[in-house]
Amino acid sequence: MRHTETQLLIIDPQNDFCDLPENWQPRSPVTEQVIAPSLPVAGAHADMQRLASWIASQGEKLGQITLTLDSHQSYDIAHPAFWQQRDGSAVTPFTQITAAQVRAGDFAPRNAAEQARTLQYLDQLEAQGSYTLMVWPLHCEIGSWGHGVHASVLTACRQWQDLQHRAVRHVFKGMNPWTEHYSAIRAEVPDAQDPETGLNTALLAQLRASHQFVIAGEASSHCVRATTEHIVDNWGSEDFSRIVLLTDCMSPVGGFEAAHTAFLQRMHAIGVRCETSASFNL
Repeated sequence: MRHTETQLLIIDPQNDFCDLPENWQPRSPVTEQVIAPSLPVAGAHADMQRLASWIASQGEKLGQITLTLDSHQSYDIAHPAFWQQRDGSAVTPFTQITAAQVRAGDFAPRNAAEQARTLQYLDQLEAQGSYTLMVWPLHCEIGSWGHGVHASVLTACRQWQDLQHRAVRHVFKGMNPWTEHYSAIRAEVPDAQDPETGLNTALLAQLRASHQFVIAGEASSHCVRATTEHIVDNWGSEDFSRIVLLTDCMSPVGGFEAAHTAFLQRMHAIGVRCETSASFNL
């Protein structure tokens, strides 16, 4: 295969994941309250500013930019609206739920008719050794400000398009409410009735065709990690030297710092290049 260009893959550079300062946060025209990011990752705002600067400096040599967007609805198996506790009260964000707890009655879907399907999902998730289901705050709701791209990254991508006369490619993930979808390559448990949750062979082929490709985005403990691991699993070669992680353009969700460190160590050990935006030039 002839590799012809350097590509950039930006994972979920969205407002809801960024610890934006107050003067970056808009007001709701409905409530007049400030709209704050719902799942901010410490350090993500600075990550995205560094990434935007890197895109500006390297844009002439970037052949393609692909940007993934976490895209959810309020009613989702990983959001509070789906769940209730034994007494019918709400489940708070950052609660982890196992199949055993659902069988014991500690937690249940608010729609009782969905109990069997919920257990089937949790059983399959746990059997394959994936993440324990996490109930996250409502985030990246389709159409919301939080779903939008960090302003600096959006500006840098727009300038790159003006320079290169080609469009940024977008990959939407997470729209199926029945499965978690951290990775841009496939959902945690693909839904047989929804091809969008299965292996994204088109994106894999696009990335394999590049001379090298660079990965940045949020969060390193979850969506960046899952996407990169799935790319490696489906690379079709033991040579991972064409994959570059910009380690200063990604940060972990709070409490998952060990997962971030272990992820970078594993990738470095197999030959994925771990670089910084300050030193890595195309």
